[in-house]
Amino acid sequence: MFFKIVSLLLEVAIGVVAGACLLRLYMQYQRISMSARSGNPLGGFVFALSDWLVLPLRRLVPAWSRWDLASLVAAYLLELTRFLLLWTLAGADGVLPAAPILAAFELLQLVISGFTGLVIVYAVLSWVQTQSAIADLIERLCAPPLRPIRRLVPLVGGVDLSPLVFLVLLRITSILLGSLQGMALTII
Repeated sequence: MFFKIVSLLLEVAIGVVAGACLLRLYMQYQRISMSARSGNPLGGFVFALSDWLVLPLRRLVPAWSRWDLASLVAAYLLELTRFLLLWTLAGADGVLPAAPILAAFELLQLVISGFTGLVIVYAVLSWVQTQSAIADLIERLCAPPLRPIRRLVPLVGGVDLSPLVFLVLLRITSILLGSLQGMALTII
């Protein structure tokens, strides 16, 4: 029971901080200003959660094109730390050889979960037609992955089904990742 509670707390805490690192990576890739003065209410929150880890890593991990690789490495290291802590708490001897692979798969699942949440919020906000800074930000974050789907899926009765199609694709990807993870672990 204690292990399950600690596991849950680590998953939530590390998931939030790693999610902030991934959101920072994606927002910088999309060239979305992170300052509150630019109308981004989420930027300060993302900076507060991720600066302590991303800024020191930038000295070691340079950006590549528009990708802030330090944010990606920070999220990966957080997930890796979670698996190593859980391995240690479980009382296992030696180093868990599967931890780097588990961390990579968990990072991909975190990306899928993040996009799922963003698209659900985007869909709900599109129904109420709110004009707020957060609605504009979420629309800018969701537009790139929805754009190719909108080219293929027409409006049905004036309703945009691209968020639904994207959610189904994310779920299929999640299932495939789970299968790949299982296969990778059997090899190790």
